Amino acid sequence: MNLTATAAPITHPRRVERLIAGQGTRDGAGVKLTRVLTQDLQRRLDPFLMLDNFGSDDPKDYGAGFPDHPHRGFETVTYMLTGNMRHKDSAGNEGLITDGGVQWMTAGRGVIHSEMPEQVDGVMEGFQLWLNLRGTDKMCPPWYRDIPRGDIPEVNTPGGATVRVIAGASHGVQGAMQRDHTEPLYLDIHFGEGGGQFTQALAATHNAFVYVYRGEMTIGEGAQAVPRQRMAILANEGDGVQLHASGAARALLIAGRPLNEPIAQYGPFVMNTREELMQAVDDFRSGRLA
Repeated sequence: MNLTATAAPITHPRRVERLIAGQGTRDGAGVKLTRVLTQDLQRRLDPFLMLDNFGSDDPKDYGAGFPDHPHRGFETVTYMLTGNMRHKDSAGNEGLITDGGVQWMTAGRGVIHSEMPEQVDGVMEGFQLWLNLRGTDKMCPPWYRDIPRGDIPEVNTPGGATVRVIAGASHGVQGAMQRDHTEPLYLDIHFGEGGGQFTQALAATHNAFVYVYRGEMTIGEGAQAVPRQRMAILANEGDGVQLHASGAARALLIAGRPLNEPIAQYGPFVMNTREELMQAVDDFRSGRLA
């Protein structure tokens, strides 16, 4: 679905508070990735807990995948730009994510799942975002949804951007997913060779960041330059976001309503208290997680 929309009026665009360079690491069974949103930024970017960017054309960097591992207390959003990844979990869900598709999983009270490549060569590239759950929802039943590429609305804006609306809404178009309490906005914004401008209305109370993964952009009234593979944390002010590119570029704009609750994390478990974390670990070791 591809739509043409009118511009979102912005009178006071947010400025860039600071730029973040991700940390190179390996996760799962050795998958090479860049951790863009790290644990020390969780309070600042509440309700978001983590953002990983994986991408390589070398199967040694991704071939071993992410074998069975547990989660409790949050949601995972996997967005595949290129490649094929198979999801299976202990709640009986299974699906294949392919080019341009999304998998949205609510771990809730607990799930054990695997994410394994279904390709032996070629490029595999994408993102995984961790979205927190409020304390009263952390022990909800697990839930899962596959969202194929064709089910994600695309909007052509007057400024020359093409926007994939994964969650929330942009320019009057509702995205593929909605969440009541965290109100996430998840946009993939594309500019062609001619560049262009994009605006998005956004409440100043919502935490927001932009991750540029192709080309480069400038953000806000100060025209802060943001190079490739940098995350721009946006100051909590004004009435929206303004992006500009002079050439081909792509970026994620992610924002959400903070939960303002304690965050207690131990690896794949994210709860509100240390006692709840200890219970999660005990439940996993005792086979009661899923």
